[in-house]
Amino acid sequence: MRKTAMFTMMIGLIMIVLAGCSGGKDNSKLIIGIDDKFAPMGFRDENNELTGFDIDYAKAAAAQMGKQVEFQPIDWSTKESELNSGRIDLIWNGYTITDERKEKVLFTKPYLKNSQVIALPVKSNLTRLDDLAGKNVGLQTLSSAADALDANPIKSKVKVSEYPDNVLALTDLKTGRLDAVVIDEVVAKYYMSKEPGTYKLLDESLAPEEYGIGVKKGNDELLTQLQSALDELHKNGKAAEISKKWFGEDKVLN
Repeated sequence: MRKTAMFTMMIGLIMIVLAGCSGGKDNSKLIIGIDDKFAPMGFRDENNELTGFDIDYAKAAAAQMGKQVEFQPIDWSTKESELNSGRIDLIWNGYTITDERKEKVLFTKPYLKNSQVIALPVKSNLTRLDDLAGKNVGLQTLSSAADALDANPIKSKVKVSEYPDNVLALTDLKTGRLDAVVIDEVVAKYYMSKEPGTYKLLDESLAPEEYGIGVKKGNDELLTQLQSALDELHKNGKAAEISKKWFGEDKVLN
């Protein structure tokens, strides 16, 4: 009877240990939350494969850290919730550093400059920011484009339509449902290169900004490891190589 009880107890302990192991965090892998319609930073190619500057940059950083990488497409409007819940380890896809976001996540050093610009149909007769008054303007929900427009006085004079991603907004711009789209400059220029003669940019921009990588607050160790990897990619020339592949020049910040 005593042997049976001890055997049962040992089996129970083994099960608890195994359960703990299976439910633990896999520290050999980085799960990265992305918007998979954010060209040229992270998007799907004609074969539905993820590609882009941030995809290549993240793969290189993960390799430098000795980790595997898994990209998890997410609803961009819930990115901070996904990070803080532990479902992803990093927000890395043209993620603009703002004071509001600094209250929610840890950021690496900025790695790329950007700005929020106004995309227009190539035949549009709008020439100034003030010309947007009374016009239909589209942007991505809960994006830095929305923040930039909110901070500008023109916001009170336009009709704003929000979209889950930039692709849908640009589609409506192309078909005439919108008069303008507030969008990241790197994204706008990518689509202008892919569809020449379709879009142009207003001379005035809304706001300069910088991209960083978001890490869950409290995970300072991961932030330090990641930043060290990024610094090494800059030193060994890999960051410049990836930048030249996607932008034709080295745009990565020191």
